[in-house]
Amino acid sequence: MPSDLRPTATFELDSSEHSLPPKPTGLARLTVEIPSAYNPAVKEAPHPPPRWRTPEFMVYYVVFLLVVPLMAWIPYQLSSPSHPNYPFYEMRLSPGWMFGRQVDNSDNQYRSFRTNLPSLILLASSFITLKPIYGIIMRPYRSVQDWTQLYQIPFLVTFSTVMLLALHGTSTLKIFLILYINYSIAKIAGPSKANPILTWVFNVLVLFAIERNRGFSYATLHPYLASLDAWEGVYPRWYISFNITMLRLVSFNMDYYWASNSPAVPDKDGVMPEKERRRVPHPPEFYSFLYYIAYVLYPPLYIAGPIMTFNDFMWQMRKPVGISPRSNLGYLLRFVACILTLEAILHFMYVVAIKDTKAWVGYSAAQLCMVGFWNLIVVWLKLLVPWRFFRLWALLGGIDPPENMVRCMANNYSTLGFWRAWHRSYNLWITRYIYIPLGGTRNRVLTTVLVFTFVALWHDLSFSLLAWGWLVSLFILPELVARYLVPYSKYGERPWYRHVAAMGAVFNILMMMTANLIGFVVGTDGIKYMLHQVVDSWEGIRFLFVACACLFVGVQIMFEYREEEARQGINRRC
Repeated sequence: MPSDLRPTATFELDSSEHSLPPKPTGLARLTVEIPSAYNPAVKEAPHPPPRWRTPEFMVYYVVFLLVVPLMAWIPYQLSSPSHPNYPFYEMRLSPGWMFGRQVDNSDNQYRSFRTNLPSLILLASSFITLKPIYGIIMRPYRSVQDWTQLYQIPFLVTFSTVMLLALHGTSTLKIFLILYINYSIAKIAGPSKANPILTWVFNVLVLFAIERNRGFSYATLHPYLASLDAWEGVYPRWYISFNITMLRLVSFNMDYYWASNSPAVPDKDGVMPEKERRRVPHPPEFYSFLYYIAYVLYPPLYIAGPIMTFNDFMWQMRKPVGISPRSNLGYLLRFVACILTLEAILHFMYVVAIKDTKAWVGYSAAQLCMVGFWNLIVVWLKLLVPWRFFRLWALLGGIDPPENMVRCMANNYSTLGFWRAWHRSYNLWITRYIYIPLGGTRNRVLTTVLVFTFVALWHDLSFSLLAWGWLVSLFILPELVARYLVPYSKYGERPWYRHVAAMGAVFNILMMMTANLIGFVVGTDGIKYMLHQVVDSWEGIRFLFVACACLFVGVQIMFEYREEEARQGINRRC
């Protein structure tokens, strides 16, 4: 099974979920006034006429036609066997299946998913096949008026237990022990403030302890238990994916805590929107141990998410959302297109191997930057592909979890919008369980730093990711300040506003790329080398100016694309 599917994650600056009264002070008063070019949710002002056929955009199209093929040609040329640096990373390539090319299968995360994809498909097929069979068996015991999926709970718990035993062997006992202790905290503490405190302390300590001790072998716990280590399962590193499980443990306890302190909510007819499913609590009887296990270990989402809240999961079990076969087929085709795109990149651009071996000596500034850019594209795709596989599995099983990636990585110019579009399910989780309880927009600067520190440490206990978290927190501030000093409500109708906003967006993009290169690609040492190569020569500085001009053109296209979405009533909030 996949050995390390730790997703990159972020949070969403949105306090609407818990209705906190705003009390802005100081820097927290940086209220964002976003035009429709930034956020299609703002529809008060009339949308400007489309610019797609204006002379200005005709110039942009020419730039696109020249620059985008060049961006693909540079890494392709660097990946040629005739290139002088090819022997330095050739050993990291593997036999491919596209057009006789080698494949750069050196990324650990994607290699694990790629290698185990047939096993995952078999596991998913077993689940999808057995679930309706169980439904047929249980049909005589169900009421004709029962349209819920609650009757499936025993099947989900049984399938999950068998799956965990196959994956983790006797380590399944450790997982169930952690789950039981967490459940006991929720039930014993109940509506008291000790519940969230004990929940967070316990789960954070467990996460760090199992990370540092590689899951605790039974022999280290007690010599008499050493024999239990013999049965490890096919995926013994259970602690790698436990960071995802930990989020579900916190979700159950916090949702139960809020439900215990909330008045009873009358049941509503029909299917609720996604936002209401996360927010509206259930009656106390639905926070039971059986439902808790079914949620935490739900097979399609267990390994890598997407992440659902307990409330959302139970509402979909109580009131199925009704997923059509046509929409599932469309999603399947999108998944296939995504995996073929990633495979094509890995067959024709060996940027991961070049990065891992630092085989970039002698590269020009343009070549070095393209290696960094395409590594970020690979990072985006290698996370998108597993997430869409597991979401597709959940959809075929009748559950609709949040979509993790709602925009292409290269279709972002706002730091805030980028984090809303990247790993959206974790984004929503962070907002509900950390950002808003810490004060949300009332303490925006402090909560932003705390959130990204947690996100970085949740990914991995490494300095590069901690540096990434702090850099991201720092890089959000310029955008907030700019929106405060030059608000759309005051200057949005001025002819120069769109171009000034585009220049600010170019700055945002450069900062976002720098932060993510540090956190997930080359680390602090690698980014120092890349920046040195770019800014320490006139050739590098010239390239930087040209790159900024190209990014400016791209941002203008993105602005208009957001406007087009707003004209069509699409609200992605990013």
